[in-house]
Amino acid sequence: MSLESLKNEAKEEIEKASSSQEILEIYSKYLGRKGLITELFSKMKDLDFEEKKRFGMELNSIKIFITEIKERKLSTIKEQTIHNNLEKLRIDSSLPGDCQNVGSLHPLTTVIDNIIEIFVGIGYTIFEGPEIESDYYNFEALNIPKDHPAREMQDSFYLSNDILLRTHTSPVQIRAMQSLKPPIRIIAPGKTYRRDAKDSRHSPVFHQVEGLTIGKKISFANLKGTLEYFAKSFFGEGCEIQFRPSYFPFTEPSAEVDIKCIFCEGKGCTICSHTGWLEVLGAGMVHPNVLRNVGYNPEEWQGFAFGMGPERLAMLKYSINDIRMFYDNDLRFIHSFINS
Repeated sequence: MSLESLKNEAKEEIEKASSSQEILEIYSKYLGRKGLITELFSKMKDLDFEEKKRFGMELNSIKIFITEIKERKLSTIKEQTIHNNLEKLRIDSSLPGDCQNVGSLHPLTTVIDNIIEIFVGIGYTIFEGPEIESDYYNFEALNIPKDHPAREMQDSFYLSNDILLRTHTSPVQIRAMQSLKPPIRIIAPGKTYRRDAKDSRHSPVFHQVEGLTIGKKISFANLKGTLEYFAKSFFGEGCEIQFRPSYFPFTEPSAEVDIKCIFCEGKGCTICSHTGWLEVLGAGMVHPNVLRNVGYNPEEWQGFAFGMGPERLAMLKYSINDIRMFYDNDLRFIHSFINS
């Protein structure tokens, strides 16, 4: 067979090949260790110088030609493979997209963030304390000695004789006054724990946001103005509040704070027990004994404190009638607040 015929035969076989593996096998047939052209190279030793030179040039030319044909064909097959794969992966833009689950903040998180934002906006800072407290911080420093009947109002989870899960965030007030120099304006959000039976209105684990202001010439009027501002910021400009005398060991005077019922606008309904008002928080002027317990002179420094339950506020804001819904981990309930 002539060299030209060998060259054309190799070209034809490579161009007819349909896979990379087939091309490499054809290439090996001609230019492998025992290939047809490789054998011709081995016979050059029997030729004289001029024939060897001419024959070698022809073989090298054929070798380069076959190699180029092989590379072009491999490139063509590779491109065709990519094209075929893309065809399989082609996206039909007319089809509806996959539904993506969008997360949302828990309603309690939203309410607590809102409370914090309101008070930080008027100069309050966040102060936090431990959830496991000593009896001293949870009760005694707050003017609640061991024999005080107010302890019966807060049935506690004791871990030892002197250590318990805090029943309110009020201990943070003591820690704040011990570590900060007055004037002070802090809010203390956090979890609290009491031995309450779980029902639609009570939970053994719940949240509080406590507030404390200490300064000179602080009066009940300052407390009233602060809570009016909060109520209007949280519930809307039309919100009205009222103060009712109450009792807390750590404040004197003390008050329960109500808002005009946001459901009946004060006309009276089943939600407000036909009173036209809804209780939302407790407040009062810091008791002089509490100030003395942290080394403050009541003649020089005065202050007010308030505490609110985010669960209570969230139930009012979102018309939720069962506190257990916050803790049952029902995704249908949580997802209902995605756009709220």
